[in-house]
Amino acid sequence: MDIRTLCLGVLTLHDSTGYEIKKMCQEGALCHFLEASFGSIYPALNKMCEEGLVTFRSESQEKRPDKKIYSITDKGRDVFQKSLLIDPLEDKYRSDFLFISLFAHLLDKEHMKRLIDQQIEYYRQRVKELKRSMSETQSPGAQFVSGFGEVTTKTIIDYLEQQRDLIEQASCLNNETEDA
Repeated sequence: MDIRTLCLGVLTLHDSTGYEIKKMCQEGALCHFLEASFGSIYPALNKMCEEGLVTFRSESQEKRPDKKIYSITDKGRDVFQKSLLIDPLEDKYRSDFLFISLFAHLLDKEHMKRLIDQQIEYYRQRVKELKRSMSETQSPGAQFVSGFGEVTTKTIIDYLEQQRDLIEQASCLNNETEDA
Protein backbone atom coordinates (compact mmCIF):
# COMPACT_ATOMS: atom_id res chain seq x y z
CA MET A 1 0.00 0.00 0.00
CA ASP A 2 1.44 3.34 -0.97
CA ILE A 3 0.56 6.87 0.07
CA ARG A 4 -1.16 7.59 -3.24
CA THR A 5 -3.56 4.67 -2.81
CA LEU A 6 -4.18 5.64 0.80
CA CYS A 7 -5.07 9.23 -0.17
CA LEU A 8 -7.36 8.06 -2.97
CA GLY A 9 -9.05 5.68 -0.53
CA VAL A 10 -9.74 8.45 1.95
CA LEU A 11 -11.11 10.66 -0.81
CA THR A 12 -13.53 7.91 -1.90
CA LEU A 13 -15.02 8.17 1.59
CA HIS A 14 -15.29 11.98 1.66
CA ASP A 15 -13.60 15.18 0.55
CA SER A 16 -10.66 15.95 2.83
CA THR A 17 -7.77 18.27 3.47
CA GLY A 18 -4.23 16.93 3.72
CA TYR A 19 -4.46 17.51 7.46
CA GLU A 20 -7.63 15.41 7.71
CA ILE A 21 -5.99 12.59 5.74
CA LYS A 22 -3.00 12.63 8.12
CA LYS A 23 -5.31 12.65 11.14
CA MET A 24 -7.20 9.60 9.81
CA CYS A 25 -3.88 7.81 9.34
CA GLN A 26 -2.53 8.83 12.70
CA GLU A 27 -5.46 8.30 15.04
CA GLY A 28 -8.49 7.53 12.97
CA ALA A 29 -9.94 4.62 11.10
CA LEU A 30 -6.85 4.21 8.90
CA CYS A 31 -4.21 4.06 11.62
CA HIS A 32 -3.72 0.31 11.09
CA PHE A 33 -2.66 0.57 7.48
CA LEU A 34 0.14 2.98 6.78
CA GLU A 35 2.00 5.79 8.45
CA ALA A 36 1.66 8.99 6.51
CA SER A 37 3.47 12.26 7.05
CA PHE A 38 2.65 15.68 5.68
CA GLY A 39 5.91 15.33 3.73
CA SER A 40 4.42 12.40 1.82
CA ILE A 41 0.72 13.35 1.73
CA TYR A 42 0.99 16.80 0.16
CA PRO A 43 3.40 15.82 -2.64
CA ALA A 44 1.14 12.85 -3.46
CA LEU A 45 -1.94 15.09 -3.55
CA ASN A 46 -0.17 17.66 -5.76
CA LYS A 47 0.96 14.96 -8.20
CA MET A 48 -2.51 13.43 -8.30
CA CYS A 49 -3.94 16.88 -9.11
CA GLU A 50 -1.53 17.12 -12.05
CA GLU A 51 -2.61 13.64 -13.20
CA GLY A 52 -6.31 14.52 -12.94
CA LEU A 53 -6.98 11.96 -10.20
CA VAL A 54 -8.07 14.58 -7.66
CA THR A 55 -9.17 18.19 -7.70
CA PHE A 56 -9.25 20.76 -4.95
CA ARG A 57 -11.13 23.82 -3.95
CA SER A 58 -9.72 26.53 -1.74
CA GLU A 59 -11.56 27.59 1.37
CA SER A 60 -10.55 30.81 3.07
CA GLN A 61 -9.80 30.87 6.76
CA GLU A 62 -9.53 33.84 9.04
CA LYS A 63 -5.90 34.82 9.81
CA ARG A 64 -4.63 31.63 8.17
CA PRO A 65 -3.75 30.58 4.64
CA ASP A 66 -6.54 29.14 2.52
CA LYS A 67 -7.00 25.43 3.00
CA LYS A 68 -7.29 23.03 0.10
CA ILE A 69 -10.13 20.54 0.21
CA TYR A 70 -9.44 17.62 -2.12
CA SER A 71 -12.01 15.56 -4.04
CA ILE A 72 -11.50 12.42 -6.06
CA THR A 73 -12.34 12.49 -9.78
CA ASP A 74 -13.90 9.67 -11.79
CA LYS A 75 -10.43 8.90 -13.16
CA GLY A 76 -9.06 8.81 -9.60
CA ARG A 77 -11.84 6.46 -8.52
CA ASP A 78 -11.00 4.12 -11.43
CA VAL A 79 -7.28 4.16 -10.53
CA PHE A 80 -8.15 3.46 -6.90
CA GLN A 81 -10.44 0.55 -7.75
CA LYS A 82 -7.75 -0.97 -9.98
CA SER A 83 -5.21 -0.64 -7.15
CA LEU A 84 -7.49 -2.73 -4.93
CA LEU A 85 -7.15 -5.65 -7.36
CA ILE A 86 -3.42 -5.99 -6.68
CA ASP A 87 -2.62 -8.74 -4.15
CA PRO A 88 -1.62 -7.22 -0.82
CA LEU A 89 1.91 -7.44 0.48
CA GLU A 90 2.59 -9.50 3.57
CA ASP A 91 1.50 -7.76 6.77
CA LYS A 92 4.29 -6.23 8.83
CA TYR A 93 4.32 -5.50 12.51
CA ARG A 94 6.96 -3.26 14.01
CA SER A 95 7.17 -2.43 17.68
CA ASP A 96 9.72 -0.49 19.68
CA PHE A 97 8.22 -2.07 22.80
CA LEU A 98 8.90 -5.60 21.53
CA PHE A 99 12.45 -4.66 20.58
CA ILE A 100 13.08 -3.33 24.09
CA SER A 101 11.41 -6.42 25.57
CA LEU A 102 13.85 -8.63 23.68
CA PHE A 103 16.55 -7.11 25.86
CA ALA A 104 14.56 -7.04 29.10
CA HIS A 105 17.33 -9.02 30.81
CA LEU A 106 19.44 -5.85 30.57
CA LEU A 107 16.83 -3.63 32.20
CA ASP A 108 15.53 -2.92 35.66
CA LYS A 109 12.34 -4.73 36.70
CA GLU A 110 10.55 -1.48 37.58
CA HIS A 111 11.36 -0.06 34.17
CA MET A 112 9.83 -3.10 32.45
CA LYS A 113 6.74 -2.94 34.68
CA ARG A 114 6.26 0.70 33.69
CA LEU A 115 6.68 -0.11 29.99
CA ILE A 116 4.16 -2.96 30.18
CA ASP A 117 1.66 -0.75 32.03
CA GLN A 118 2.09 1.94 29.37
CA GLN A 119 1.49 -0.59 26.59
CA ILE A 120 -1.63 -1.94 28.24
CA GLU A 121 -3.02 1.57 28.70
CA TYR A 122 -2.15 2.49 25.11
CA TYR A 123 -4.02 -0.56 23.78
CA ARG A 124 -7.01 0.03 26.06
CA GLN A 125 -7.32 3.51 24.56
CA ARG A 126 -7.08 1.99 21.07
CA VAL A 127 -9.98 -0.36 21.88
CA LYS A 128 -12.08 2.63 22.95
CA GLU A 129 -11.20 4.45 19.72
CA LEU A 130 -12.01 1.38 17.64
CA LYS A 131 -15.38 0.93 19.35
CA ARG A 132 -16.15 4.60 18.71
CA SER A 133 -15.14 4.34 15.06
CA MET A 134 -17.15 1.14 14.67
CA SER A 135 -20.26 2.88 15.98
CA GLU A 136 -19.71 5.61 13.35
CA THR A 137 -19.06 3.25 10.43
CA GLN A 138 -21.75 1.87 8.23
CA SER A 139 -20.21 -0.18 5.43
CA PRO A 140 -19.66 -3.90 6.05
CA GLY A 141 -15.98 -3.48 5.10
CA ALA A 142 -15.48 -0.72 7.66
CA GLN A 143 -17.24 -2.77 10.32
CA PHE A 144 -15.05 -5.78 9.48
CA VAL A 145 -11.84 -3.75 9.71
CA SER A 146 -12.83 -2.06 12.99
CA GLY A 147 -13.87 -5.40 14.47
CA PHE A 148 -10.60 -7.01 13.36
CA GLY A 149 -8.67 -4.17 15.00
CA GLU A 150 -10.67 -4.47 18.21
CA VAL A 151 -10.21 -8.24 18.47
CA THR A 152 -6.47 -8.15 17.77
CA THR A 153 -5.97 -5.25 20.18
CA LYS A 154 -7.86 -7.04 22.97
CA THR A 155 -5.72 -10.11 22.32
CA ILE A 156 -2.57 -8.02 22.75
CA ILE A 157 -3.90 -6.66 26.06
CA ASP A 158 -4.71 -10.19 27.27
CA TYR A 159 -1.24 -11.40 26.32
CA LEU A 160 0.47 -8.49 28.07
CA GLU A 161 -1.56 -9.05 31.22
CA GLN A 162 -1.13 -12.83 31.23
CA GLN A 163 2.57 -12.89 30.30
CA ARG A 164 3.89 -9.85 32.11
CA ASP A 165 5.52 -12.04 34.80
CA LEU A 166 7.67 -13.70 32.16
CA ILE A 167 9.19 -10.43 30.98
CA GLU A 168 9.40 -8.97 34.48
CA GLN A 169 11.28 -12.09 35.62
CA ALA A 170 13.68 -11.65 32.73
CA SER A 171 14.44 -8.14 33.92
CA CYS A 172 14.94 -9.50 37.45
CA LEU A 173 17.77 -11.68 36.15
CA ASN A 174 19.78 -8.55 35.43
CA ASN A 175 19.06 -7.15 38.90
CA GLU A 176 20.13 -10.42 40.59
CA THR A 177 23.33 -10.53 38.53
CA GLU A 178 24.17 -6.98 39.54
CA ASP A 179 23.46 -7.72 43.23
CA ALA A 180 25.76 -10.78 43.27
